[in-house]
Amino acid sequence: MRPSDRLVSLLGALAFAQSPLGFPSGADAHTPAIVIGSLPPGSLDAITDVAGVRVGQVTRIAGAAGPLVPGRGPIRTGVTVVLPNDDPWTKRVAAATYDLNGNGEMTGAHWVDEAGFLETPIALTNTLDVPRVDDGVIDWLIAKHPDIGVDDDVPLPVVAECDDQGINDIDGRHISPADAAQALDSASTGDVARGDVGAGTGMRAFGFKGGIGTASRVVGKSAGSYTVGVLVNANTGSRDELTIDGVAVGRAFAHELLPTIAKPAALATHGRAADGSIIVTIATDAPLDARELRELAKRATLGLARTGLTSHVSSGDLLIAFSTTRLYPRDPQQPVSATIVNSDDVMDALFAATAEATEAAIVDALLSATTLSGARGLTYYALPLERLKILLDSAKRSLPSDR
Repeated sequence: MRPSDRLVSLLGALAFAQSPLGFPSGADAHTPAIVIGSLPPGSLDAITDVAGVRVGQVTRIAGAAGPLVPGRGPIRTGVTVVLPNDDPWTKRVAAATYDLNGNGEMTGAHWVDEAGFLETPIALTNTLDVPRVDDGVIDWLIAKHPDIGVDDDVPLPVVAECDDQGINDIDGRHISPADAAQALDSASTGDVARGDVGAGTGMRAFGFKGGIGTASRVVGKSAGSYTVGVLVNANTGSRDELTIDGVAVGRAFAHELLPTIAKPAALATHGRAADGSIIVTIATDAPLDARELRELAKRATLGLARTGLTSHVSSGDLLIAFSTTRLYPRDPQQPVSATIVNSDDVMDALFAATAEATEAAIVDALLSATTLSGARGLTYYALPLERLKILLDSAKRSLPSDR
């Protein structure tokens, strides 16, 4: 590890361990602090509950919070990668994308939708580092498959972005191709770090600190006992929109814990920098084809709506869904997966699971994030868990009881 990397890791650990206002440092990933919906989660309540899915992340935090020096810092950014299996280049999986609002970028999406499959990892990062992460994914794939571009096809990586220019020196483009390769090398099954990590490090959602969130839901035996897992990079939404479990939480914090900055005039109040984006990655072990996966991605937008999101003009709201069990092997001698889902009841169950897991993943991002300051002295405050619980409990008590 380079000395600079050790410094980044140390600063990151300190940032995550501290919360200036003493708020919770994040909910336990195994036991959600707030229960969303009625369907059961997988054992990790994460996208990695879908067997074979891997997640890797590199977090870059350096420089004390304070004035922005373009090109130097402070740095609050990272990269997050999702792999459908251990070798997506040879084990291509059925996939589809959906654009709720296109003020954003997801490279490679055209080919995914044309081919009906995904053959590269999915990478998330900040807006200006998309090309660098793209380079890193290509480097990583060539290292594993030297025939790429020689006797084999060439990849079109899927890299999606959100704008973290608020607390990050985005002009510095501090994510390198090597960082993307490191995230891919470290990708693993099992639990997923959430909140201020990877691509979520500099993100803001609903005026609170946002970032990486994940959740899963399992459908009943009659629907195949399939799992749907969702991972989001949440960086969008207005404070007054935020709704959790049907309660207008944002209104209760309308004048509290708003982003603070030494020079308020430097804080964007409209446009893309203010509205941000959200990237939603959906995985399932149900053997769906591209058409069905596109329908699944559409239903994830209902999960967005349940949190109050209305998809502002300046927000890039992009979704991608894949199936780990419907394979299109690169080797022509290997057969394409033949199993299909041909049941309206199963699809309806998967739709419900997707909407619920998406809603839960956004809430997870909010509750896993910690208060963080960065460029311009700007601070994004965490959503305080205990006060949120009081709001939700009070709302439930006010509901009429059954007679």
